[in-house]
Amino acid sequence: MIVDALHPTDWPQVRAIYREGIATGQATFEQSAPDWKAWDRKLLPACRLVARDAAGQVVGWAALTPYSARAVYAGVADVSIHIAAAVCGQGVGRCLLAALVDASEAAGLWTLQAGIFPENAASVRLHVRCGFRVVGRRERIGQLHGVWRDVLLLERRSTSVSV
Repeated sequence: MIVDALHPTDWPQVRAIYREGIATGQATFEQSAPDWKAWDRKLLPACRLVARDAAGQVVGWAALTPYSARAVYAGVADVSIHIAAAVCGQGVGRCLLAALVDASEAAGLWTLQAGIFPENAASVRLHVRCGFRVVGRRERIGQLHGVWRDVLLLERRSTSVSV
């Protein structure tokens, strides 16, 4: 497996993996994947990665969204990571998230945060293994398909970017 930069040409495969995660009802509040332009506008340009298998196919992706437009939060970003169902449990997520952490620090970010449904135990474990900690639980923060959902808030502080 190779982790490298996500390019616009990767979008069809990235979008397919995103849709797969959306369909589980455990990965995101989103109910549909946007088009490339909308997705591209909301993400930080420096921290977009894909994991490729030996054949060069995208099997996972990770990216960061700015936490806020306010300058005081310039070093804080939200994590999105999605792994193709066919390769879950094979270490793709760990390699991808570790590379995203490195990319975020190279970009000067000091805090990464992730909002994860408590039922998505595999994602919680992955983030904890990569240095995140649970800092809270946001109860009934939003509805998905008419059901109120809680979200765990996880945070990782950089060990190399000064704050």
